[in-house]
Formats: sequence, C-alpha cells, structure tokens
Amino acid sequence: MSAGDIQATFPRGATVTLEQLEQDPHPVLAELRAREPVSWLPALQGWLVARHDLATTVMRDSQTFTVDDPRFSTAQVVGPSMLSLDGDIHTRHRTPFAAPFRLRAVNERFADAAATEASRLVDGFAGIGEAELRREFAGPLAASIMARALGLEQGEVPDMLGWYDGIVAAVTEITAGHEPPAQGTAAFEKLRRRLRNTITDDGTSLLATAAAHSGLTDDEVVSNGAILLFGGIETTEGMIANALLHLLEQPETLAEARNAPAYLDAAIEESLRLEPAAAVVDRYATGDTELARAHINRGDLVRVSISAANRDPAAFPDPDVFDPGRPRQKGHLAFAQGPHVCLGVHLARLEARTGLATLLARLPTLRSDPDHPARIEGLVFRKPSALHAKWEPA
Repeated sequence: MSAGDIQATFPRGATVTLEQLEQDPHPVLAELRAREPVSWLPALQGWLVARHDLATTVMRDSQTFTVDDPRFSTAQVVGPSMLSLDGDIHTRHRTPFAAPFRLRAVNERFADAAATEASRLVDGFAGIGEAELRREFAGPLAASIMARALGLEQGEVPDMLGWYDGIVAAVTEITAGHEPPAQGTAAFEKLRRRLRNTITDDGTSLLATAAAHSGLTDDEVVSNGAILLFGGIETTEGMIANALLHLLEQPETLAEARNAPAYLDAAIEESLRLEPAAAVVDRYATGDTELARAHINRGDLVRVSISAANRDPAAFPDPDVFDPGRPRQKGHLAFAQGPHVCLGVHLARLEARTGLATLLARLPTLRSDPDHPARIEGLVFRKPSALHAKWEPA
C-alpha cells in the first residue's frame, strides 16, 4: 500500500505518532475506534485494532493471527517461549507451568507470603510519612513473590528488578521499531545464568520440576521462566501502581475501598479496564485476510490495543469514567483472551488485592503528594514512572 493509499484509506491512522500513543493515547484511540477500528499506522508499520469485539476476535484466533513470528519483540530478547509460540508447541511450553498458577494453588502457596511481604515493605517507610510507592512497594512486592515462585532468594530481589528493567527497556525499544539496547541483552544473560542454576540447585523449584517432567530443554525452561518473571513483575507492579493512583485521585472511593474488601476488588478491576498495565499485544497475519473491511496481508503486524478495547463504549458505557460500581467489569481484556490469556492472572489479582489492602489499612491518611504529581504513560507498558504519596506517621 502506497503512502497515498494509506492517507486516503486510513487518514486518521496515517497521522498518529508514537508520542501520542505513549503520552496520552485515549483521545486518538477513541477517534480510531469510531472511524477506523482497524487502521494502518505508519508509526507502527502495522495495523492497530481498537474495537473490543475485534480485539477479542484477533486474540482468540491464533490460526489467523499468530504470535509465532521472528519479529515478536519479547522473543527477540528472551528466546522462544509460551508467549511467542502457537499451536501444539505452545501447549507443550505452557502446560508444565499451568498447575502452580491455578486459583487454589496460588492461594495456598502465596497468600500468606504476599501479606507478610506487603507488611514488611510498609514497615520500612510507615514512620517516614512519605514514599515513592511504585519502586518502594509495588515493584518489590511483585518481585518478591516471583522470586518465591521461581526458586530465587529474597535477597536477590534488587537484582531481579534490575534484570526486569533491562528486559522491559529492550522490549519497548523493539516495539518502537528500534534495535534492542545492549542493557536488555546483558540483563537477560544474567537472568538466564541464574535461572539455569535454579534447575539444578535442589531439584524442587518450579523450573526444576518443569525441566524434569515436561521434555523441555533447560534453555526452553529458562526462556519460560524469564517470561514468568517479566510478566509477573510488570503486570503486578503496573496493576498496583495504576489502581493506587486511581484511588488517590478519588479520596471518597479510596475510603470506600479501605472499608469494603469487595469494593477494593471492584476498584482493581475497574483500574485494569481503564488503564491496563499492558496496553497492546502483537499478532502477525498467517495469510491474507479481512478484518472490519481492512485488507490485511500475510505477515502484517496486527497490534491489538487493549487500551482502546477497554474503553469501547459498546462494551462499557461512559468508558472514560473510573467507576468501580459499573456492571460487567470482568469483560475487560487486560489479561488478554484466547490461548495466550495471562497465566498469572490469579497471582496478579492476589498480590494487588493484598498489597493495596495492606497500604490502606496501615496508612489511614494516605494521600497524593501534591509536589510530585503522577500520570500513567507508556507505549507498551503503562504505569506512572513514579508514584509519590504522603500520610501522617502514627
């Protein structure tokens, strides 16, 4: 398709910039959803899917829209894994890790640990009266639980956060069309060496069990472990930070969430809808196809905007409003759909619920720091770069 054809057929998509998608995507996503629900964006060198029903269709149809492509960003950093494979080989990679992340198993293994770690973290700053809660609370809580899941030591959490930062930076650069930075490659190499050790340390870790009983090679197990670490920290840190920011922006809602666990759960789901931590997922067309009158060629990048789908007024009335009382909350797509629905959804919800409940209970005067306003941003992964808060020390 020539530049002239793109401009004529997808005039709004032709003008979208990466900066718009990173800084304040919702106005332009609303325009695309209404006028060009499947639009070609030269800025992405691919299609953007912005409607809820179409996003669901793409994610559920792995035969037409696959992740299995050498351009898939995360696979370029950590290698093939359950995230970047489809069909029988995807099942082979995912199945060994599924049982430990089922709801009952998650509650039995991680509920007490999440509560203990959340309290420990709050102990570290409660008496100070202020903190940056993304990197002093949300990130360390997520990393601590993933360390436990993968058989790493709690003392390694700072290293884990460094590896994770490097991998996130690399994935983001690839998604923006750039070469992966050297720090991403170096971060994964350090993580790879450490995860290989967990396979042989005592033979009982999640990765060791997968290596022993799945038929996966050690390198395949390590790549999947890296995906679990990456997703487990990124999704949960973003969930907690975004939900906390939404609550801090509405003190009355925060007070209700403090007093009613069910309302806190609803607030978390509404935050996931309004600002999913993972804003987009990538697929590639396996053949020529048509979607909402867009003619997609084999091999084309098809990027599903979770952010746009979650604010589709056809699925959610008044979609730009943060309303924990809205019906059909779990119709949001924050954890994707289809064969690649998030494996750690139950663990992420447990950590977010436990972490936020601990903060609200321990810091009854918690409020935003007016000297450090926060806002959610990011092209692929959306969350505040920092989340400063204050309270009256007990």
